[in-house]
Amino acid sequence: MDRERRIFLKSLSTGLLGATGAKLFTPRKAHAAEKEFFGVLCDTTRCIGCRRCEAACAQANGLPVPDVEDKTVFGKNRQMSPSQWTVVNRHETSKGKVFVKKQCMHCAQPACVSACLVKAMKKTEEGAVTWAENCMGCRLCMFSCPFDVPKFDYGSPAPRIEKCSLCWARISKGSVPACVESCPREALLFGTRRDLLDEGRTRIYNNPSRYVRHIYGEHEVGGSCWLYLSAVPFDQIGFRTDLGRTPLPEYTSGFLYTVPFVLVLWPLFLLAVNRVSGKED
Repeated sequence: MDRERRIFLKSLSTGLLGATGAKLFTPRKAHAAEKEFFGVLCDTTRCIGCRRCEAACAQANGLPVPDVEDKTVFGKNRQMSPSQWTVVNRHETSKGKVFVKKQCMHCAQPACVSACLVKAMKKTEEGAVTWAENCMGCRLCMFSCPFDVPKFDYGSPAPRIEKCSLCWARISKGSVPACVESCPREALLFGTRRDLLDEGRTRIYNNPSRYVRHIYGEHEVGGSCWLYLSAVPFDQIGFRTDLGRTPLPEYTSGFLYTVPFVLVLWPLFLLAVNRVSGKED
């Protein structure tokens, strides 16, 4: 536990500047997944399914607070919703029951940000993927997310997407995400992504029989700020294992850069054809 506390304190001292209004770190010219993003390491072997993270998230974001004493919710696999940005599910695995917290993964190169036509979705320099009020309700972020995270609030009078923001307002003031703060088993560890990966590898190395040799989120679709450790293969606890390592925006970048040229050149081409045809007549 002392090692984990040192990682947390090191992350705060080297990256966070409190409420001074300054940037949390200076971006480096590197691949997005290599930037000094902040994130959370979730050790599913420590989670006991208390659901305190759910209550803390709701309280911190002004959402309806769930009854964490209600264990009947584990009877089905729950999805996130506009009124609940994180959920804990119970999975029957080859090693028994495993509880897993799910929320936005905060991808290093988010497909939702790339898909947003009005730039309502944003990848902050701290690592959090946030959204703004200028959402026009196209819901492309929902269709593009490989983790099925953004949820559209159909009850809102204005178009609005709801999802976990990594408690960006809290970490920009020197605090930690509410879910991390509330965890009684320290299943959630906040820090820089680099330190969290080091910690994850150390745990796997020191306890090879406790963990599978994989940190989920290290490479999936280019990497994410939420990282997971597990005692069983990740497909047994509800994670997609078919995503590959390539960030999804890279599949569409060439097309998106081509679109403006098509919109400009195609009408000119048609105009030229029309004029040539008119002269021949």
